Amino acid sequence: AHLAHAVEVVPGVPALCGAAALLGAPLMHDFASVSLSDLLTPWPIIERRLDAALGADFVVAIYNPRSRRRADHLEKALAIAARHRGPDTPIGLVRQAYRPGQQVSVTPLSAFDPATVDMLSIVIIGNGATTMVGGRMVTPRGYMDKYAPDGTRKRDGGE
Repeated sequence: AHLAHAVEVVPGVPALCGAAALLGAPLMHDFASVSLSDLLTPWPIIERRLDAALGADFVVAIYNPRSRRRADHLEKALAIAARHRGPDTPIGLVRQAYRPGQQVSVTPLSAFDPATVDMLSIVIIGNGATTMVGGRMVTPRGYMDKYAPDGTRKRDGGE
């Protein structure tokens, strides 16, 4: 059978985008998504990907953050984050996004409790510029330094 007939594509909202919208605007700049599930990808490769993305100052969205079988993977991921981020870095947690029982919270890296996370959760680790604005997680892109409020380009904000 021809592959084009075997696959149906249905557009939708990825879980990381739904979670980001509930948190504020944490994905406004470069980001990476990493699954902590080692069913198809060996854990050493996942660790390497986390270290590279966090080391490059990407916002990191984590899928499959914790299960009973691999409860320590999220703790290991947070330890990698702590090597590359300050203790006040916002960490967003969204559980059951847009479903009954939805939970949304933001906690500093130093106070984040992995025990509150399960497989129905998305975890978003901010980058070096991610901050809290009005209770919402925001990763600015730098436009405020480049443009005036009326949209005109500032003279000293060019590249």
